[in-house]
Amino acid sequence: MFRKRPAPDGEELLARLASLTTQARELAELRRSQVELAIALQRDMLPADLPAVPGFHLAACYSPAYAGLNVGGDWYDAFVLPDGRLGLSVGDVQGHAIDAAAFMGQIRVGLRALASVTSEPGDLLARTNDLLLTLDKDLFATCTFMRFDPVTGVLESARAGHVPCVWATADGKAEVSEDEGGPPLGVLEGAEYPVTRYRLTTGGVFVLLTDGVVEGPSLSVDEGLERVVRLAGVAAVAGMDAHSLAAAVLKNAELVGHEDDAAVLVVGHDGRAVTP
Repeated sequence: MFRKRPAPDGEELLARLASLTTQARELAELRRSQVELAIALQRDMLPADLPAVPGFHLAACYSPAYAGLNVGGDWYDAFVLPDGRLGLSVGDVQGHAIDAAAFMGQIRVGLRALASVTSEPGDLLARTNDLLLTLDKDLFATCTFMRFDPVTGVLESARAGHVPCVWATADGKAEVSEDEGGPPLGVLEGAEYPVTRYRLTTGGVFVLLTDGVVEGPSLSVDEGLERVVRLAGVAAVAGMDAHSLAAAVLKNAELVGHEDDAAVLVVGHDGRAVTP
């Protein structure tokens, strides 16, 4: 016969409640610390400055996910290649928190290092893909890499499972890029990444972004991209500078209420560069 366990007295009940409250407070503090560490690591992994290019303007904006530990591995980058052209990249590591932020840093550094060997976008992404497959990481990444020639205005683009970019001309014509693209980095051995060429004409803009900018709880990627297309077209006609456009695109994403990181990189032609 089982004996009925006596109900706790008031003092014992208060002690239990105090213990549970303390545990909840400690768990919340641990989560807050992890979030702050992930955000700090993410920001430290991003470039402090973008190159200054006569006749063109570059700007970037980044916002961590609203949902705390969902902060992850979105990045943007722009750097001068050995031949004087520019390397532009945006990307997104699968996963969240500290591991994704650290892995993002490895990929961004890896892209820069490999770009000193080959800056041809398709070859560069293929080599980066091979590199990631050798790492003992259960993570993959999407990415767009562009090689930009400020003398001719030509952009060569390759895409690895990433959302397409948006471009606009000075007369307000704006479209989503038509890169064929290949699989995400670190997924398929021997993957190939076709290259598409564009030309940045006087007053034109290119907007590179991550999916947190164009996707939300009530917004599809296609709908989000259409919003950016409209913004880019209006910005080009108005002569908006790159920083203002990047901020406007990111603000549009925040109004949607994203649960993912959001990164935007804009390159615009202000009319002073020579484009034969």
